[in-house]
Amino acid sequence: MIHAESNRLIFEYANEYLVVEPWLQDSIRVRSTMYPQLQADAGALLELPAEDVSTASVRVKPSGFAYLTNGNITAVLDPNGKLTFLNREGEILLEEYNRSHQSTPKETDEETHFRSRTHFNSALRIAAREFKPLVGGDYSLTMRFEAADDERIYGMGQYQQDILNVKHCTLELAHRNSQASVPFALSSRGYGFLWNNPAIGEVTFGKNRTEWHALSTKQLDYWITAGDTPAAIVERYADATGKVPMMPDYGMGFWQCKLRYRTQEELLHIAREYKRRELPIDVIVVDFFHWTKQGDFRFDPEYWPDPEGMVRELKDMGIELMVSVWPTIDKTSENFDEMREQGLLVRTERGVYVTMEFYGSTVFFDATNPKARAYVWDKVKQNYYDKGIRIFWLDEAEPEYTVYDFDNYRYYEGSNLQVGNKYPAMYSRTFYDGMKSENQEQIINLVRAAWAGSQRYGALVWSGDIDSSFASMRNQLAIGLNMGIAGIPWWTTDIGGFHGGDPANPSFRECLIRWFQFGVFCPVFRLHGDRHPQSGPIGPSGGGMCFSGADNEVWSFGEEAYGILSRYMQLREALRPYITERMQDAHEKGSPVIRPLFYDFPHDAASWIVEDTYMFGPHLLVAPILEQDQRTRSVYLPKGTDWTDAWSGTVHTGGQTITAEAPLHITPVYIRQSEAATWRQAFSNTLASLQSAGY
Repeated sequence: MIHAESNRLIFEYANEYLVVEPWLQDSIRVRSTMYPQLQADAGALLELPAEDVSTASVRVKPSGFAYLTNGNITAVLDPNGKLTFLNREGEILLEEYNRSHQSTPKETDEETHFRSRTHFNSALRIAAREFKPLVGGDYSLTMRFEAADDERIYGMGQYQQDILNVKHCTLELAHRNSQASVPFALSSRGYGFLWNNPAIGEVTFGKNRTEWHALSTKQLDYWITAGDTPAAIVERYADATGKVPMMPDYGMGFWQCKLRYRTQEELLHIAREYKRRELPIDVIVVDFFHWTKQGDFRFDPEYWPDPEGMVRELKDMGIELMVSVWPTIDKTSENFDEMREQGLLVRTERGVYVTMEFYGSTVFFDATNPKARAYVWDKVKQNYYDKGIRIFWLDEAEPEYTVYDFDNYRYYEGSNLQVGNKYPAMYSRTFYDGMKSENQEQIINLVRAAWAGSQRYGALVWSGDIDSSFASMRNQLAIGLNMGIAGIPWWTTDIGGFHGGDPANPSFRECLIRWFQFGVFCPVFRLHGDRHPQSGPIGPSGGGMCFSGADNEVWSFGEEAYGILSRYMQLREALRPYITERMQDAHEKGSPVIRPLFYDFPHDAASWIVEDTYMFGPHLLVAPILEQDQRTRSVYLPKGTDWTDAWSGTVHTGGQTITAEAPLHITPVYIRQSEAATWRQAFSNTLASLQSAGY
């Protein structure tokens, strides 16, 4: 039975209760449940803002077909409960996959053509929305849609592969170290789709059908929007899930990291050396195991005797201090017993009460529990924030279970299978809410995973503990572009990769140089890694017990590398006005800072198939070098504008593929023809000075 309530469509059949309603401009939200008493409002899902959509129209025809139109998008609900979504020209954007016996409503001339495109009467008995009951009362959910073989799909977050177009891919809907599931897909057919369900699961964008699966849930919830351009779709998605704060100025410069500065004096020595060399630096990092024990949330005074003095000296040098905080609580921590008594920790369903083993037996705090978030922030405030620290590194955010048995963990909001993908967003929220309560406005925290909506909590996502290789760097390019499309505009990598890399090895030096050049044209410019050979512990307990990596400063890789890296640091500084504009776009509109060519040139068909070149904002095209010993590469320049080679000044007409020269000191960059801007002059002047110095 279909009926209309206000501007919503309701379908009820057997135990299913389906709601189709307008939700923000040009967008529709669909919810379905087998708990009719919940009326499709159940579940610990992403909170989407409602908006006045009184202009949306609902019609239920005598034929039994019902229509909901909201701006550019129309949902058609047939008498059997099948949904189809149309754009304003009446073309199908997305339709449910249904292969089952269906009663055929009496045809009218008005409906015959539409029904012939969408109606199947099949003996397969495969439903579009399939709820399979689980012991205990919840459901395993599968949602099926028809597939279009010529469709291209982008977004979905961070998967360690060099694939930009994820059509024909199967993706796990779960977080792991270096994997972040952000389930928003942008289609070349002109729609964006959010799977608003934090359950562990899987999606397949197949040739024959698209299939979303949640292992355990109470309801189906998805959101679809239509737009004329990718930018319009992404901006509407940002309206629904939230936008990043305005990035502080220090976030736009150079960040120095390594595994790991072991003492206060060691870190200050590096900061002073950057200043002595007159190298621009904005952030330096105290990494993990600076603490007494995991879960104590405080500096080990033996190695960090004066945090306030350290922060003051760094600020005097114009450097912000970022400190790593882990969500792991050691069973011998001073806070463990109290947190366990109050129910503030993640629970195990079976086996021993341990969720991660790394230098101790630890349990993650339960970030889905508001009391746990408040408890952790209170400790962080006392021991870090009150000492002047205003930016945090939220590591282990997936969380990184020693064994990824997702069915073995339970949160305050439900089982890990049902709500687990929310964890990194709630981890970011822990710090965002705390910092907001202290009246801090420009909030940014580095975090190793994200879900839909993480950006609203000031989440700067990095791509995890990745390999130090060209192949890994190639993956990061695809990842960064898809993260931006998925609504996460603040994204970065460990320049040079995390695992390995010997600063004395010529092959690694080349990889690091090319990665550094790529990093200049990323939202955040951050050098980090566990370089080899590693060094052992310097003490038997606390901050002294953990190993460290080899040197990882810009002068650590030989004179040739130092000359190149230091000059690219100058280039990043020259781009500050331009980067500020891009961060303003991200804050106000949700625009990705880095994006595929089709984002800015959607009407150029060739731009949709380029996967190794990208736009850094609307005016700079970057063609990174992604292979060992590569000294030239092909670059496609989108049509509709002229492009100026940033290094040589040569002007190229768009709509052609050129061969770019790329000696070790150059990564190809092209400036889009545009009106004069303040950033452009500073950028050109810096390039000219580098060229006069032989670069």
